[in-house]
Amino acid sequence: MKLIDLNADLGEGYESDERILAYVSSANIACGFHAGDAHTIRKTVESCLNRGVAIGAHPGLPDRPGFGRREMAITPQEARDYILYQVGAVQAFVIAAGGRLRHVKLHGALYHMASNDRQMAASIADAIHHLGPDLMIYGLAGSELHVAASVKRLEFIAEGFADRAYLSDGSLVPRNQPGAVFEDTGTIVRQALRLVEDARVRTLCLHGDTPQAAEHSELISRTLEASGVRIQSPGRI
Repeated sequence: MKLIDLNADLGEGYESDERILAYVSSANIACGFHAGDAHTIRKTVESCLNRGVAIGAHPGLPDRPGFGRREMAITPQEARDYILYQVGAVQAFVIAAGGRLRHVKLHGALYHMASNDRQMAASIADAIHHLGPDLMIYGLAGSELHVAASVKRLEFIAEGFADRAYLSDGSLVPRNQPGAVFEDTGTIVRQALRLVEDARVRTLCLHGDTPQAAEHSELISRTLEASGVRIQSPGRI
């Protein structure tokens, strides 16, 4: 039986979070920079623990108006500070609730910047290692962040996106281009099935801010299970 993790970006202020949690195995919780605050972090952490969903931190750039999806000119040291500040906050709420932080997944522009910038990736991986050498990093296979995680001996979980279009080189189509984000349920489910067949991908992402995100997560979950795929977080595989 194939195993796959299904993750979702949550705690970003959308009412569909609770419904999505019924179908995913991992959650990436917004840390307050691009979305969320102390109260949403606490509530989302508690919901994850109640449902047995693995908890990850989802740090981004300090850009709430742009939802963290606009690149900013920051130094590797500034990136490190942002990671320590945000992931440390989520980690504190998880510990206070009696749980354990499992992984870190960067958000938006920071995700892409760390995938392509060697120095920034190294600085971010170093920060995550200091927060916990057992923390996993979710990201794009073969990226600079993948390399940096390996150097720090952090487990790297290669991620695929069920609701995003890809370029021929394996990178994501920029969001400012037509068709970059899928909204059709059939298209999303077909891409999820295709990605599961890719041996490099260990986790599938669904964005919690896309239309009908809860419906998509339910159908993907049911389709994968009907195809003989077990949905399970990497920490339990």
